[in-house]
Amino acid sequence: METGSYMIDGQKLENQLGELLNVFYARRQSKLAGLKLIPILKRKNPYLYRATGVATGSEIIRQVMAAFISSSDETIFGNEFFEPLAKWAATEAAKKRANTSVTVGGAAGVDIAVEDAVCYIALAVKSGTNVFNTQSRSQQESEFQALRSRLSKIKKQFRSVVGYGYGRKAKRVSANRNYEEVAGQEFWELVTGEPDFYLRIMKFMEEKPKQHALRFKEELARTENRLVREFLFHFSNPDGSINWEKLTAFNSGSAPMKLEKNSLNPD
Repeated sequence: METGSYMIDGQKLENQLGELLNVFYARRQSKLAGLKLIPILKRKNPYLYRATGVATGSEIIRQVMAAFISSSDETIFGNEFFEPLAKWAATEAAKKRANTSVTVGGAAGVDIAVEDAVCYIALAVKSGTNVFNTQSRSQQESEFQALRSRLSKIKKQFRSVVGYGYGRKAKRVSANRNYEEVAGQEFWELVTGEPDFYLRIMKFMEEKPKQHALRFKEELARTENRLVREFLFHFSNPDGSINWEKLTAFNSGSAPMKLEKNSLNPD
C-alpha cells in the first residue's frame, strides 16, 4: 500500500503496467518464434566465430540468439512499453493539473503534446539515450522546427523535448539544436509531475515478469533446438563438426550458394 499524494493512482498504474507487459511479452515471443537462421547467418562474421574458439553449432546459435534478443527486446520495449506508458501517464497526470491538456501524436516526430495556459511542450519519446544517428537527429530537429513554426501564433512558450525512458543525459547547450534532452527520472517527472515516478514503474511491476518468464523460456528452448538442427543440417560434417569452409562460402562467396531444401527450411 502506497502512502502520500501522487498524480497517478497506484492501482491504475499497476493495471496499466500489467497490460503493457502482456503486450511486450506477446511481441517478444512472436519475434523469437519467427526467427529464421539463414537471413541472420548472411549478416554474421564466420571468421570471428572461428577466431574466438567456437566449436559447436549450438554455441553459434546461442550467440546469434543472444544478440537478436538483446537488439529486438530494446526495440519492442521502447515501442510497446515506454512509449505507450508515457502517453498514458501524461494523460492521467493532466487530469489533476489545472488547465492542462494532452494530445497524443498529432504531429510528425512528436508522440505527446502537453499544453497549459503558458507553455506548449512537444515530446518525442525514445527508449535509451543512444538511438540517434546523424540523419535521424537532423530529421528530429526538422520536425520540431516545423511544429514550432506552425504554432508560432499561439503566443505560448514552446519547448521541444526528446525524452528517454531510462539513463541520464548531460545538459548541453547548442546553438544548432532546437530541442532539450531529458532522461530517466527527469523525463518521467516532466511527463507526470512526480519526482519518483521512475521508481514507481519498477515497484509496480512486482511479480508480473515472473508470470511470463516460464513461457518465454519454453519458446527460447524450442527456437534454439530448431535453429541448431537447421544449422547442423546445412553446415556440419558427417562427424558432427562445423563445416567452416561451407559456412564461409555461404556467407562471403561471390556467387550466392543455394542450400538444400529440407523440412526445417521449406523456404
